[in-house]
Formats: sequence, C-alpha cells, structure tokens
Amino acid sequence: MSATTVEVGAILFAATFVRSAFGFGEALVAVPLLALVMPITVATPVAALVSITVAAVVVVQDWQHVQWKSAAGLVLSTLVGIPFGLLLLTRTPEPVVKTILGVVIAVFALQALRGIAWHLASDATAWLFGLAAGVLGGAYGMNGPPLAVYGLMRRWSPQKFRATLQGYFLPASTIGMAGYWFVGLWTQTVNHLYVESLPLVIAAIFLGRVANRRMTDRRFHAVVYVGLLIVGVILVLQAATLKPLTIL
Repeated sequence: MSATTVEVGAILFAATFVRSAFGFGEALVAVPLLALVMPITVATPVAALVSITVAAVVVVQDWQHVQWKSAAGLVLSTLVGIPFGLLLLTRTPEPVVKTILGVVIAVFALQALRGIAWHLASDATAWLFGLAAGVLGGAYGMNGPPLAVYGLMRRWSPQKFRATLQGYFLPASTIGMAGYWFVGLWTQTVNHLYVESLPLVIAAIFLGRVANRRMTDRRFHAVVYVGLLIVGVILVLQAATLKPLTIL
C-alpha cells in the first residue's frame, strides 16, 4: 500500500466519521485535505463517491428516522437553486459572498449557543433552506450549512438529524457524481482510491452511528452549533485572503 493510499484512507476515515456522527461536514474535512495529496479533480469525485456510500448505508440502517417530507422538499428546491449558484459564482465577487455567508452562520451559531434559538414548527420553509443549499452547492460545493441550520431549527433529535440529511445527500450526491461522469472526472484512479479506502469508510460509518446514538439532544445540538461557528469563521478568513474580482 502506497503512502498516498494510506493518507487518503486516513482522511476519508476521519471525514466519514464526522459525517456519520453529525450528518454533515465531511466535505470540509475531506476535500481540502485530499487536495493536498492529489489533484482537486480527483479529490472531489472521490469524496462524492464516499458521500453516496455513507448516505446509502445510513438510510438503509435508520430509514425510520428519515423525515421523508423534509428531505424531498430540500432536494427539489436544491435542484432549483443550483443554476443560481453557478450564476452567483460567475457574477458576484467570491470574497463578498463568503464574508456575508460566514458572518450570518457565525451570528446564528453564537446566538444559539447563548440560548437564543429559533424554532420551525413545520416543513413550510424547507424550500428556502434547500434553495440556499443549492445556491451554495452550485457556487462553492457547500450544501451542508443551510441544511444543518434547518435541522437545528426543526429541533430534530440526533438520530433524525443524521438520517434525514442522508436522505437528502443520497440523491444530491448521486446527481453530482453523474455530472462528474459526464465531464470525464469519474476515472479508474477515482475508483481505485475509493475501493482501497472502502473498509475504513465502512468502519467509520458504524463508529459514527455509535457516537451519534450516545449523544443527548442538547449535547448534539451544541456540538453542531460550534461546528457551524467554526465554518463561519473559516469562511470569513478565506474571504480575507481572496483578492476581489472585477466582474464585467
């Protein structure tokens, strides 16, 4: 086994554990770290294949916890949002978007950690969060934060949160993988790295499930809020290092 394969396996194990335990966040771990040891054009489809695997296993394991109506609404509105995300990517300076997004996410998380949390009693606004996920996913591959915010505002239990987000990611990641195949990025190298890492990915899925089931609602939500706060800070820091683009 080569050094690169060992590194890829370790990265995917850590990313999958995060995803399996909390329902989202693996892209923030997997893609940046994989990009250090391989081209981004390989890292992204490898991460997408792992995402499909995690989502499929979790949905089969815990289908009774999936809020199917919520997941369906989020997926459909995401598909609407993706073209707007591509437009955002080409028409709006990235530092501006990332700064606004980072500040909004960080303020939401800080308010919640201070005990000021909003509550959604129904799925009536699921389309809005799915739309935001589609826009951010189409622009920057960041579907997760709006979905996490929605799950927190619906006050789902750790099991419902984890399972429902996988009910969303399964079709969303499958569609994304189809796109990688269409443009020629689904290669033998991607398959090889995925297959080599699969035993560690499967182990991480089950370990993450154990961790998820041991967390109380309060502790789980607190950890997710902290995770969102970190995401917000990272986005603002990223924006500060980017040069503003002139959009013609």
